[in-house]
Amino acid sequence: MLKQKLQQKLLQKLSPQQIQLIKLLEIPTYLLDQRIKKEMEENPALEEGRVEETEYGDEDESQGEETEVNVENTNEEISIDDYYEDDDIPDYRLQANNHSKDDRKTELPYSVGSTFHEFMHEQLVMRNLTKQEKTIAEYIIGNIDDDGYLRRDVESIVDDMALTAGIVVKDKELADVLKIVQTFDPAGVGATTLQECLILQLDRKLSASPKNSGLIIAKKLLKDYFEEFSKKHFDKIQSRLNLSQSQLKLAVDEVIKLNPKPGSAYSQTVSRSEQVIIPDFILENHDGQLVLSLNSQNVPDLHVSRTYHTMLENYASKNTHSHTEKEAITFVKQKLDSAKWFIDAIKQRINTLQTTMQSIIEYQHDYFLTGDEIKLKPMILKDIAERTGLDISTISRVANSKHIQTNFGIYPLKYFFSEGMQTDTGEEVSTREIKRILKQHIESESKKRPLTDERLAEILKEEGYLIARRTVAKYREQLGILVARLRKEV
Repeated sequence: MLKQKLQQKLLQKLSPQQIQLIKLLEIPTYLLDQRIKKEMEENPALEEGRVEETEYGDEDESQGEETEVNVENTNEEISIDDYYEDDDIPDYRLQANNHSKDDRKTELPYSVGSTFHEFMHEQLVMRNLTKQEKTIAEYIIGNIDDDGYLRRDVESIVDDMALTAGIVVKDKELADVLKIVQTFDPAGVGATTLQECLILQLDRKLSASPKNSGLIIAKKLLKDYFEEFSKKHFDKIQSRLNLSQSQLKLAVDEVIKLNPKPGSAYSQTVSRSEQVIIPDFILENHDGQLVLSLNSQNVPDLHVSRTYHTMLENYASKNTHSHTEKEAITFVKQKLDSAKWFIDAIKQRINTLQTTMQSIIEYQHDYFLTGDEIKLKPMILKDIAERTGLDISTISRVANSKHIQTNFGIYPLKYFFSEGMQTDTGEEVSTREIKRILKQHIESESKKRPLTDERLAEILKEEGYLIARRTVAKYREQLGILVARLRKEV
């Protein structure tokens, strides 16, 4: 049964102009020029360059106002806005587009030289093999990944060749061809495991220097004690192989020289999407005076087309309008409004970026004067939002993917945001300073007895930084530093 009832709701919706501003705020400088060009291609009412005063008078001052032309005649008053209420839907609004803005766009890599697999095929051509062996070798090379490993077992490849290529191959026959492929350059290619890859490289070195004691011990170490070596249990290896400290160090040094990903050295594919960092802000220090400027060298001056203004005025000056003319007026009005909104959004983007960055500089003034990380104060998005009067989400969009050029380097804006904690004296310090001190202690530790997370927590506590062991582990992981056991060296 249908029921009718009244319901009051409070809804908050973003206008198209607000959505446009949000998207522009997220765009870094190196993409803004592309975004403007795209808008100019889609909107003919948006033009590049300054308007000449001799030609258009004070157009720059009036272009921000909404264009609405009213014309009087004997019977009725015609307003351009009246055409928004017309029952007829303009033809251009009925046109379909097969591409959605949500469609996933992928960047296809392109080659700037011979690829790893091409390099393998070049070596295959030089080998004196039968037609059957070459076919098997080509299939093996096709299954080798970019790191140089054959991740599939022999039985699976044999089954694939029988099912897809109709070639019947025995396991031993394929294994023999695989051994031939493993003799190709780079050394270690075609291995199925990391252990096999390293041993193949050592065999190549041993064939050139068969009496090298370091290589002999290194091969035995990898062949019989690979798990202990990967976990850096050097004391256990030393006692079981009855090695001196110097012998063990010599063998470990030989293993360290090996390449765990032999194919990566020949990977010469790059992506078109790779971009050089272009700073969004430039900060200069003039004798203690910090001067901020927005990097807008690639952003053109924009204005609303005078031609479209004139076109709208000419249409509106007529007493009567045909259906086609009404559609033209609606189209022109829409493009003029869209151009004005886009120009306003660009201006608001500039103001928001400058306001936000200026507040960050004022908050971290001592740091930007010297570049000394010790003077970097704890700062979160809320601190800048309160200073600027902007929403936290707006500050987050400004800080995302933006960079600033200073006298001591180019930094992402996110670099200056960090949480804070209090020392035993009550002083508030940035977690970035704690990470710096933590990194210094790890770099200066004895690699034979690396500092554990618990010991690092005790050292920091002695220096006045009261943090738990699990917090030390979190900061260490954020710095990309391994645990103490894996930092151990001979």
